Amino acid sequence: MNIGIVCYPTFGGSGVLATELGKALADKGHNIHFITYQQPVRLSGFNANIFYHEVRVPTYPLFDYPPYETALASTMVDVILKNNVQLLHVHYAIPHASAAFMAKQILAKRGIKIPVVTTLHGTDITLVGKDKTYSPVVTFSMNESDAITAVSKNLRDETFRNFKMEKEIQVIYNFVDVKRFNRKPIDAFKKVIAPANEKILLHASNFRKVKRVEDVVKVFVKVNAEIPSKLLFVGDGPERPYIETLCRESEVCNDIRFLGKQEQMEDILAISDVFLLPSEYESFGLAALEAMAAAVPVISTNAGGLPEINVNGVSGFLSNVGDIDDMCKNALHILTDEKMLKKFKDGALAHANKFDINNIVPEYEALYNTFI
Repeated sequence: MNIGIVCYPTFGGSGVLATELGKALADKGHNIHFITYQQPVRLSGFNANIFYHEVRVPTYPLFDYPPYETALASTMVDVILKNNVQLLHVHYAIPHASAAFMAKQILAKRGIKIPVVTTLHGTDITLVGKDKTYSPVVTFSMNESDAITAVSKNLRDETFRNFKMEKEIQVIYNFVDVKRFNRKPIDAFKKVIAPANEKILLHASNFRKVKRVEDVVKVFVKVNAEIPSKLLFVGDGPERPYIETLCRESEVCNDIRFLGKQEQMEDILAISDVFLLPSEYESFGLAALEAMAAAVPVISTNAGGLPEINVNGVSGFLSNVGDIDDMCKNALHILTDEKMLKKFKDGALAHANKFDINNIVPEYEALYNTFI
């Protein structure tokens, strides 16, 4: 098959999933055409079946805001015509689904029918999409898609609650390449972070308010008071300066490191003992799944789609949003006993296997085959 994939090229979950899906499909012999404004961060190395098409947006004094959606639609049309693309798979509804609708109509005038699959990822529905500025267009373009998928049951249900949907939404879960993440720790790296063999807690996110990163610090302060430990922060975003200030003013400042954005998360996860995700809401929680694939237990909230991947008492623990004491208690339950830690590590890995790339990608292939 010749598949066009439209996504954001950033570290966010939608871009990561779209890129990993494209790479997996390419490995299975399909031709994959990525269409976006810069090369996706996870798209590294050469694959003869992968093609990248950059969306260029000319700047003119007339426009205060360059019309990316129009440029994207035009690029879609050009790529489809020149490469015999058979189907467009757009990730994140805004603005990709509406641009795909425009491209579809342009191609229809030329007698070309191009099916569009739209995958909903989270904030395109739960936050941005609900804004009155965008809601009518998002609703229309979703319903004009030939198929809609969501990365969790929770997100599917949220979409039906907040939008007037005329189509069914198929749940196809996010996935992870377990082989990639399940690796042995690099001893030299671990000794630099934890020279006295302290336990290592990890948080990775885009540092937005919804992630409640301040709660990570509060949990760590309590854990560190009971057991020698280190905290690693991975990622960047609007809340990072505040969190760095908060950490500098804390008595555990020397036990906290900010690593910034990292592409090789598997090396960091391999030396970690617990992953902290105290989010106010997660449509799925891909970062938690990647941690579990690296056999790292997850301490998370029970918000959104997190209970669909983090099994309480098996792969980690779930707490109510903002319940710092409970999260601390759960982390200590895992970390203070090596046998218990091993049990939860095994549980996390076993559950992550259910979301392995080899189990999920065929679901997308089956969906494509209904249109091609």
